[in-house]
Amino acid sequence: MEYFFNFDKIAYLKGKRPEGCILCLITAESSEVEKLVAVQTDSFIVAMNLYPYNPGHILIFPKRHLLDIRELSESESTELDRLTKRSLTVLERLYTPGGFNIGYNMGYAAGASIDHLHLHIIPRYPREIGIAELIAGKRVLVEDPREGLAALQQGFAEYEGC
Repeated sequence: MEYFFNFDKIAYLKGKRPEGCILCLITAESSEVEKLVAVQTDSFIVAMNLYPYNPGHILIFPKRHLLDIRELSESESTELDRLTKRSLTVLERLYTPGGFNIGYNMGYAAGASIDHLHLHIIPRYPREIGIAELIAGKRVLVEDPREGLAALQQGFAEYEGC
């Protein structure tokens, strides 16, 4: 089954939101937010993006509330580097993308709608733009992130590296 999502996030941005930081609430396992956690380490969580740009779009974020990558300790930076490489391998095995976009949006002016440091890993696919994107401003997403979560969790469980 295919899903036709409107990625106009205005309802999300203007809608009722829980009190506090969404990523901190995920870390605290609050029932106020939807949690799409694939794997956790001592300091980080990997979760499916609830509003993905493409199938397999994940977020990696520290469990402690930070705003800037320069706030990470040396050990956290090392752990994040290993987790990023592990995530790329898992996503490559599961989704076989043609490439990846990897990056942070630090600050609202940079596009950060969540005020908590998080790294985006977005699988990219050849010829991914379609007629719906060109004409209607919508994305055809072939996978609901909630359904992709089980495969991602299994992929991390089977990963042999780092």
